[in-house]
Amino acid sequence: MHEDLKNSNTRVLHSAIIANVAIFIAKLLAAAFTGSAAMLSEAIHSLVDTGNGGLLLLGQKLSARIPDESHPFGYGKELYLWTMVVALAVFALGGCASLFEGISRIARPHPLEHVVTTYAVLACSLLFEGYSLLVAIREFRRNLGSTSFFRGLRCSKDPAAFTVLFEDSAAVLGIFAAFTATVANQRFGLPWLDGLASILIGILLMSVACLLGAKAKALLIGEGVDTETLRDICLISEAVSGVERIGYPFTTYFGPYNALLTMTVQFRQGFSSSQIERAVDQIEERLQQRYPQIRHIYLEVDTVQQTIDLSKEEQGEARPTKEVSAVFEDVAES
Repeated sequence: MHEDLKNSNTRVLHSAIIANVAIFIAKLLAAAFTGSAAMLSEAIHSLVDTGNGGLLLLGQKLSARIPDESHPFGYGKELYLWTMVVALAVFALGGCASLFEGISRIARPHPLEHVVTTYAVLACSLLFEGYSLLVAIREFRRNLGSTSFFRGLRCSKDPAAFTVLFEDSAAVLGIFAAFTATVANQRFGLPWLDGLASILIGILLMSVACLLGAKAKALLIGEGVDTETLRDICLISEAVSGVERIGYPFTTYFGPYNALLTMTVQFRQGFSSSQIERAVDQIEERLQQRYPQIRHIYLEVDTVQQTIDLSKEEQGEARPTKEVSAVFEDVAES
């Protein structure tokens, strides 16, 4: 299942890279012919998106390295690191460059040339970017199962999935901004609108960069599963025969499909060591069937049986007559 998800996200990245390369060339030529600042900003945007796709592919490759002694839980967070690099690139190279170009064009406006070329390139760009966005949405929905789209987007731990969605959505909005500015410039003769569109594209790119950066930061510093999943983990564990109480589960992700779970399980009085061991196996099996991304499970199991000798209690000598404590730790890796 994990390999299918990785292959799906890899296809999305390849599709986005191919589309962005074609669009970058077309937009750059259009910017050279027409002198449009908005078109130049869009060309920069497509170039940055192309490089970002390559960085995410690099992150996927590096994160797939097998665990070793220095990284016993693997290199999955390598992908989160490169996602942060992508966010910085979008902010600095895309957003700041577009803002600078827009401000410069407002300060020194000049009429557009070869407007028909601009419209043709924008139409082609919309087709390519729209197709890339549709591929990203289709693959993302296919992997959601019964989860809603927005909840899946919010809870996704795979940057290869949500980064392309964010960037392609921003690209489509940027194309509409450039188109609107071109139409208004041609109709009302206001060349500064071209610079305003470039500024809007820059702000849009910075907003996307902030979203990506916030998501990458949360994953890098050890984000766990969502509250609903935590609640479900407790319910699944409590349904196992003999479980008296579940402590708060602690989780963290070491990669998009590599999570760790640790929690305390209290069994009812009188449970033997062999019964506890079988129950622990059941908990692990049920949890991994429901959440295959939880590849490592550590359970601290505690059973306490305490009885009071009433005859001695009456004499002021009450004390526990039996106390049993057992701890089992088991690591389950899919």
